[in-house]
Amino acid sequence: TGGDPCRPRGLPRSPWGCPRPPGLTSALCRSSPRPPRAMSGPPGLKPLVAVGQVTSTPDKELNFAACAGLVREAAHRGACLVFLPEGFDYIGSDTAQTLSLAEGLDGDLMGRYAELARDCGVWLSLGGFHERGRDWPTTQRIYNCHALLDPAGHLVAAYRKTHLCDVELEGRVTMKESSFTNPGTEIVPPVSTPAGKLGLSICYDLRFPEISLALRRAGAEILTYPSAFTVPTGSAHWEVLLRARAIESQCYVVAAAQTGKNHERRTSYGHALVVDPWGAVVAQCREGPGLCYAEIDLDYLHRIRREIPVHGHRRPDLYGTVAAAGLAAVP
Repeated sequence: TGGDPCRPRGLPRSPWGCPRPPGLTSALCRSSPRPPRAMSGPPGLKPLVAVGQVTSTPDKELNFAACAGLVREAAHRGACLVFLPEGFDYIGSDTAQTLSLAEGLDGDLMGRYAELARDCGVWLSLGGFHERGRDWPTTQRIYNCHALLDPAGHLVAAYRKTHLCDVELEGRVTMKESSFTNPGTEIVPPVSTPAGKLGLSICYDLRFPEISLALRRAGAEILTYPSAFTVPTGSAHWEVLLRARAIESQCYVVAAAQTGKNHERRTSYGHALVVDPWGAVVAQCREGPGLCYAEIDLDYLHRIRREIPVHGHRRPDLYGTVAAAGLAAVP
């Protein structure tokens, strides 16, 4: 492949087709050591995921260059899945700009990401794409879409955010996503990937445990929350909510994040991270744009589920079953 930065020569390949530097294990972008596990899985090479933290602006070209650089770096390190946050395409400075910059899933930008996935041979979780849907001509409203691309560049899943962020923290934060965004109408079944079965959500969905439990019931092993949390809400709620979703579902939780000053009126919290099924934060980004890495140990996940079988202890006779239309239950 010559000088292709996504396919460095001389690197061994993992069983998932990803180049893997010798001896690479989970890498934390922060300086603190990895928390000890209550239980450990068997030794051996496990799928590596990379979680992005970016500072998107209204400049789509600069944003693509930054995200593409992170994807190439992650591929070089051997990641088979790369996660980018909500608003990876752009964050507009006002509603009019946000709507004017939006594209369809068949537009130029998603075409470039499909080519990037092919060139690098990785899966891409693109969480929070500003999508002009088929109803754009009549509604002039967009969808907040989490798109999943496989290494051939094919769109294998598209989840449209179902819980829209309408919040008002007096004197601090005001957001009304529903003023220009259509809510999604369905939860997407978990998708089989080299790292495990991936359940798709976006940002504000994190506050609703029902969606994570429905995805877990449908077989999810990894829950994703690509996000653009504000500083006031992030500093209070970000990590505790992500850890709660991991513990109650006994899933890995992966949360890519926006960080820093997106424009003159918005600053994002950052702290992209990965939580394991025991609730331990096993990777987290430092301040500023970058990546953190984690190995996904499904043997460890299933051991936790066996030893604390909360899924089988539920009492639907007392409080019903959390399920989603169209999602079949998986034992």
